[in-house]
Amino acid sequence: MKKIVLIGASGFVGSAILKEALECGYQVTAVVRNPEKITIQHQHLDIIQGDVSSMETVVKVCTGADVVVSAYNPGWGNPMIYEDTLRIYPIILEGVKRSGTKRFLIVGGAGTLFVSPGLRLMDAGVLPEAYMPGIRSLATFFLDILSKEKELDWVFFSPAGNIAPGRRTGTFRLGKDDLIVDDRGESHISVEDYAMAMIDEIERPAHHRERFTIGY
Repeated sequence: MKKIVLIGASGFVGSAILKEALECGYQVTAVVRNPEKITIQHQHLDIIQGDVSSMETVVKVCTGADVVVSAYNPGWGNPMIYEDTLRIYPIILEGVKRSGTKRFLIVGGAGTLFVSPGLRLMDAGVLPEAYMPGIRSLATFFLDILSKEKELDWVFFSPAGNIAPGRRTGTFRLGKDDLIVDDRGESHISVEDYAMAMIDEIERPAHHRERFTIGY
């Protein structure tokens, strides 16, 4: 049985990944700030309260894992989301490396996806300004730090432009760096299908040191 360490398992996307991983038979160690937010009880679930801004904590919880999945987010309502993302994500990245775990999957953002040649979604003027600090900080981490990482077998999995609760259909499209839109020009995915695709990538690795994306 593969062991997954899931950072940020109590969040919107993290909780969906947690549910999918357990249903697929994985042993999951959920690393969260507030363990009480996880209401699932499962024989293959261990819940650890941990501060991933601590290198020591990240190394400790990730040691022995087959794969680490990070759904870390400082919180969309956090006024320091830009600074915290760029401070803490490099710590997580380095901590995973020091733990000896080689496979690292990250819940990415859609902001760096291209909507036309040379134009990224975050620069298209269509995203709410209130979310831009979080969008730009994760984009900076991906473009300036993660993309240069040569040791870990990492993946940055960008959702569609709109990710929301829905159904687990199993019917979706995958791509690389371009925003996936449907025949009406909309970019969307359910969080359930996103989680399914994330676990599929763990079961059947198809992407290595690159980003990929999903949409209907």
